[in-house]
Amino acid sequence: MHSIRTGVVMDPIAGIAPAKDSTLAMLLEAQARGHELILFELGGLFISNGEAFGRGRPVTVRDDARDWYSLGDIRDTSLTDLDLILMRKDPPFNMEYVYSTYILERAELGGVLVVNRPASLRDINEKAFTAWFPQCCPETLVTRSMNDLRAFRDKHRKIVVKPLDGMGGKSIFVVEHTDNNANVIFETLTDDGARYAMAQRFVPEITAGDKRIILINGEAPAYALARVPGKDDNRGNLVMGAQGEIRELSDRDRWICTQVGPELSRRGVLFAGLDVIGDFLTEVNVTSPTGIREIAKLSGVDLAAGLFDSIEKELSARSAAA
Repeated sequence: MHSIRTGVVMDPIAGIAPAKDSTLAMLLEAQARGHELILFELGGLFISNGEAFGRGRPVTVRDDARDWYSLGDIRDTSLTDLDLILMRKDPPFNMEYVYSTYILERAELGGVLVVNRPASLRDINEKAFTAWFPQCCPETLVTRSMNDLRAFRDKHRKIVVKPLDGMGGKSIFVVEHTDNNANVIFETLTDDGARYAMAQRFVPEITAGDKRIILINGEAPAYALARVPGKDDNRGNLVMGAQGEIRELSDRDRWICTQVGPELSRRGVLFAGLDVIGDFLTEVNVTSPTGIREIAKLSGVDLAAGLFDSIEKELSARSAAA
């Protein structure tokens, strides 16, 4: 088999935190396997006469916190000349992101393996997709109505509210029934009823950590990364100061994975991150899930290697079928 040509769509590599960045871990793994790597940013993707292109740069990477990459010259590449594209652009999931999935879908239709499948990136909102698995979730409401949010708060007494398009713990609020700021929070999140927001019953086990469970082609590893909030915050997000701890999956965790994993695999989602608090699924992350470097450091489990085992198995099957 020829050297695998791999494109990676991501935010500027100069701005990442190399010690924690999951995309860098993927690049390091791909490079170790002999892949030819080309980096693209969202603004470098375009369509010309129906053909998908990327204006990108060859890259070599190093596991060095002070000097982790070298870039070659900018050049235009037909995306259908690639074997694999990793879509690792961080949210916000806005219309520009959606437009990029149309370009990537043109590459997919030309025979390129795109991880994750562009149509599924469009279809799977990381908050709202929990509605496909209500048996796994705390009581949840998705609405634009501030009256509905107030009624939900009054029923459950303590709730979590958040936008549908955020990441990294931004704009997540815990609201109690006595909170005089509730109305302004609901007004802000819904833009006075013009935008959808999500509310979930507060799960007190957040004090023990928000577990990130990585699924590779629908299968779960033995360990999750528990992100334990600080004493002055309710959010289990590493970027917001939560501390990472390794945890073995519980029986309930594994059951949740069996509920969600097959559907993600069916939709062409090879790499996903489930967020589980206590016994409940709260989010299904498919755009650019993180946590694999922390899991490798704390447990020795190399999920980047597991991902590329799955990817290369798929590429070999396609090559054999051609």
